[in-house]
Amino acid sequence: MGRESIIEEGDLSTSLLKDSVGGGGSSSATRGVVISTFVAVCGSYVFGSAVGYSSPAQSGITNDLGLSVAEYSLFGSILTIGAMIGAILSGRIADYIGRRGTMGFSQIFCILGWLAIVFSKVSWWLDLGRLLVGYGMGLLSYVVPVYIAEITPKNLRGGFTTVHQLMICCGVSMTYLIGAFVTWRTLAFIGIIPCLIQIVGLFFIPESPRWLAKIGKAKGCEAALQRLRGANADISDEATEIRDYTETLQRLSEGSIFELFQWKYAHSLIVGVGLMVLQQFGGVNGIAFYASAIFVSAGFSGSVGTMAMVVVQIPMTLLGVLLMDKSGRRPLLMVSAAGTCLGCLLTALSFFLQDLQQWKDGTPFLALVGVLVYTGSFSLGMGGIPWVIMSEVFPINMKGSAGSLVTLVSWLGSWIISYAFNFLMNWNSAGTFFIFSTICGSTVLFVAKLVPETKGRTLEEIQASMNPFSTR
Repeated sequence: MGRESIIEEGDLSTSLLKDSVGGGGSSSATRGVVISTFVAVCGSYVFGSAVGYSSPAQSGITNDLGLSVAEYSLFGSILTIGAMIGAILSGRIADYIGRRGTMGFSQIFCILGWLAIVFSKVSWWLDLGRLLVGYGMGLLSYVVPVYIAEITPKNLRGGFTTVHQLMICCGVSMTYLIGAFVTWRTLAFIGIIPCLIQIVGLFFIPESPRWLAKIGKAKGCEAALQRLRGANADISDEATEIRDYTETLQRLSEGSIFELFQWKYAHSLIVGVGLMVLQQFGGVNGIAFYASAIFVSAGFSGSVGTMAMVVVQIPMTLLGVLLMDKSGRRPLLMVSAAGTCLGCLLTALSFFLQDLQQWKDGTPFLALVGVLVYTGSFSLGMGGIPWVIMSEVFPINMKGSAGSLVTLVSWLGSWIISYAFNFLMNWNSAGTFFIFSTICGSTVLFVAKLVPETKGRTLEEIQASMNPFSTR
């Protein structure tokens, strides 16, 4: 395939760092792309640290502030309510002030939220801080993968966009790890650091070329693309493709959220929304928010269990990043979903045997294995790929509305699971994980039947194939 060929096994680290020359800019990532991606995924780390915070902080907060199970469930889940509010506005804000501006705007809320948690003396102040952090997360969960997808070469887009999930995983894991050694107030204060890093870094990276083209800034689009592809790269073909596609779409009005529900967008909508529903109702945020409590319920050490999750999450997410543009999205998604199904099944079996008073010595380890299989499998694909696909399948004139809807659906599912999880576990622990296992298993069928392969195709090619009438 010449200059657009997929990089060979083992060459990823070299390709990520080399400056492109001549016509090679479309097939390799320059330092500009790497630095821009790093700054963007600082927001992903903030996302992960917020998700991971409630597990190590649970005992300290409940003891210091005297919270009940219901009150702490509200604290844990109100993060997702804030994220839903952010999700509703995320697409429109990103289209109005740009991808960079939205990332900076979101961090203001995250910093205020972490400070409110640090200085809270009563539960409502704690909840307010969590709500503000959630609002910032709702914006970040949409704009970070979209920004990365819009700045990277097509053959590296999947791997780079999945760095979003890798940094979420790092944020969760590091928060689990640090939370084992510091107080909950100190842990919240540490959460401010990546927010500040991103705010500073935003001054040194370019805006998305596709967004600049969309708002009519052709020269700005070419300048940003040149910065991203390298000073000596030939960007004429890529710039022309972006400009032509954008000009075609500009003949259409900016799509409202209600316009998404047209037959011509049905495939994109089913894929984008369906993957988010299946991702959330597979139980990920229940497990992430309350991992320590799950291990304790299973008769295992909460701190040892969460440490083991840290050991599994990061390498499996990194493996997913490396495989994304080699194996393709669909195979990785199906393997990942099958693994989460198995993990939930093993955990359910552990609780089921406990209820029957069978194999008492082995059931805690079976629960540990189940959660680790689930965590590793989710990190491999189901964590990041739905966001990658969401950023790829909608045409640019619908991307703002579609992004808001898909992100809202994701956070609504997250809130339902994170709030209900403790109550479900009290109802029937084994039944809870059997339900999650069934949903994860159905994800394999959904991907096999409906999700297209997007590896190695430009955003314009993907959208034209999925929405063939959207530009006519």
